[in-house]
Amino acid sequence: MREQDFQLTGIFGVNLETELSESLHALASLLKQRYWRLGSAESCTGGGLAYACTALSGSSDWFEGSIVSYSNAMKINLLGVPVETLKAFGAVSHETAEAMVRGLQTALGVQAAVSITGIAGPTGGTANKPVGTVCFGFAMDKNTWTDIQYFHGERDEVRRQSIIYAVSQIIKYLRENK
Repeated sequence: MREQDFQLTGIFGVNLETELSESLHALASLLKQRYWRLGSAESCTGGGLAYACTALSGSSDWFEGSIVSYSNAMKINLLGVPVETLKAFGAVSHETAEAMVRGLQTALGVQAAVSITGIAGPTGGTANKPVGTVCFGFAMDKNTWTDIQYFHGERDEVRRQSIIYAVSQIIKYLRENK
């Protein structure tokens, strides 16, 4: 393992591979260039993105914090997700991911925010929302969008892929919107 790599063995039982380590360094650089701070609202990843970000030395220069909103009550009480949204669309939906990221951006006062809500498994999946379904909300300054991905693998693999995807999409936005 290279010096800049680190481990997430406490959460995922695997090393934080070089790809994610390099991506996090790139993310840090891009955020610092803009003087932006990042925050995360995490459900199925349980704070894994925040853990990965803060494993980097100097992350306090660009990472503000995270709200782990695993339960619907936390989504409502900490992020301001409307009860009606959860009832109508469920916790794993574009609508909930968007409400989570908007609430997070307001709560933390950050320019860059991401929300992650999904079904990591092995239970909880349905025909319409199978295990591996993960919804993301992104808010970069005043631009907000959502996305959905369908990952494969065991619970930890779905969580790992979710973190990698979230980081990659923030980097993509920052590089394309200078």
